Amino acid sequence: MISRRDFLQVGMAASAMVGASGFGNWARLAAQQSLTQDQLLGFDTFGNVSLIHVTDIHAQLMPIYFREPEINLGVGDARGQMPHVTGADFRRAYGIEDGSPSAYALTYNDFSALAKGYGKLGGLDRVSTVINAIRADRPDALLLDGGDTWHGSYTCFQTEGQDMVNVMNALKPDAMTFHWEFTLGSDRVNELVESLPYAALGQNIFDAEWDEPAELFKPYKFFERGGVKVAVIGQAFPYMPIANPRWMFPEYSFGIRDENMQAMVDEVRSMGAECVVVLSHNGFDVDKKMAGRVKGIDVILSGHTHDALPEPVQVEQTFIIASGSNGKFVSRVDLDIRDGKMMGIKHKLIPIFSDVIAPDPVITKVIEEQRTPYADQLSEVIGRTDTLLYRRGNFNGSWDDLICDALISEREADIAMSPGVRWGPSILPGQEITREDIWNVTSMSYGEAYRTEMTGEFIHTILEDVGDNLFNEDPYYQQGGDMVRIGGMGYRIDITKPQGERISDMTLLKTGEKIDPSKTYVVAGWASVNEGTEGPQIWDVVENHIRKQGTIQLDPNNSVQVVGA
Repeated sequence: MISRRDFLQVGMAASAMVGASGFGNWARLAAQQSLTQDQLLGFDTFGNVSLIHVTDIHAQLMPIYFREPEINLGVGDARGQMPHVTGADFRRAYGIEDGSPSAYALTYNDFSALAKGYGKLGGLDRVSTVINAIRADRPDALLLDGGDTWHGSYTCFQTEGQDMVNVMNALKPDAMTFHWEFTLGSDRVNELVESLPYAALGQNIFDAEWDEPAELFKPYKFFERGGVKVAVIGQAFPYMPIANPRWMFPEYSFGIRDENMQAMVDEVRSMGAECVVVLSHNGFDVDKKMAGRVKGIDVILSGHTHDALPEPVQVEQTFIIASGSNGKFVSRVDLDIRDGKMMGIKHKLIPIFSDVIAPDPVITKVIEEQRTPYADQLSEVIGRTDTLLYRRGNFNGSWDDLICDALISEREADIAMSPGVRWGPSILPGQEITREDIWNVTSMSYGEAYRTEMTGEFIHTILEDVGDNLFNEDPYYQQGGDMVRIGGMGYRIDITKPQGERISDMTLLKTGEKIDPSKTYVVAGWASVNEGTEGPQIWDVVENHIRKQGTIQLDPNNSVQVVGA
């Protein structure tokens, strides 16, 4: 990890690299409770190439609350390493003062209280202000979008991603890569990609029939910046057909394809690339492993797992940048490229405090144009909450507890399952819950709420499969989500065990009885990847439940016992 206090000399071949993070100054300012826009955007320009990174926006056009995870466990070599450190341990690692704006932005403790003091984060018109400031300082800075952009809100669903395309076009990125975008269906994705005024990249997006690179998605693009030939290589989410419905994009295949990545790095180097940047949606641990296997990458801009790290993580000669999610942060990365080599790096994770950073009126207008046709639907109040509603955490989150309660009640089920996705803003205690809030945590193109029967043995198999996705020690077998959320049932998980031995003590909560492997239970869930799934849409199920409850008040969820953490 690069020192935040001073420049760190890093040997690279016969030369020396100078690296630094801009976080230290922000931490001191945050501790003084004196943040201003100039301080947030302040940066001592460095080197000759600047990168601007945003990722995992999940269609959040407006400022939001977003609580970072309380539990983010790493296994194997990742145990106890960033980004698998949270709360007080995270603050100690980076010298963050308790109660400071940086503690609020980056950790979960005292979130509701701090949120009332510091306000919302994000908003793409505020993001635009940051981008404009960086461009004013470094006019040829590269703006790179890590994907999960055209998914995750009411307006994005209603417009099939057009609202986000319109706003992002106004921000003028240079390139993007992909994940949830493909759940719009390949016809719609192809239509949108063909209209983009910037590069759509994915060296690992292949034609499924011929096992050849897909023509529409180029593996890389060259840019001339600061007198330097920069190659940006795209890496789309590798597990698309497993984590999302394959039938929505049958003509495409994905995978990590690190051998092809190495070939692409070698190819661009042979064509004169002096700097190689990978715009990735792998997830952080996968990026770390890839950085150790593929030689010649200078910077990986990491996405998918929603990690926000105020310093780069170095793997051999590659630096990995994690820029958070939901529009909460923008990363600025300055590089010193000389004689065809990266000699230094300087980085700043910029938190988008929406009450501190002024909105760009040009982008505000574009955002309003997307939202105005749906204003009445977005703003309709469905209920209110006395409980902090959040999603992040390896095993549960109160939003998904609420969704599971709704599934059990509305679908008359014994057990409920909600997918362990990481997107979706938070709602503070005392706030009203609007239709927009519900859609922000449920919007997807396969949101049918199914009701079916499963044996206890089959439920156990599901939990084991998802647990292996999360806790397999080989990052290449991880898909970057969290554990499937379970309502109406408790269980014990030992994360140190191999697949098939992690899950035990499954208990039906309403009776206290052990789950019988041979017995059949009524299970309700949503987001099935199976084609033809039938049932009401999950947002309608949740809305009906909230209307009946009026005010949401949830008890702490202690139904999962974790061993080996």
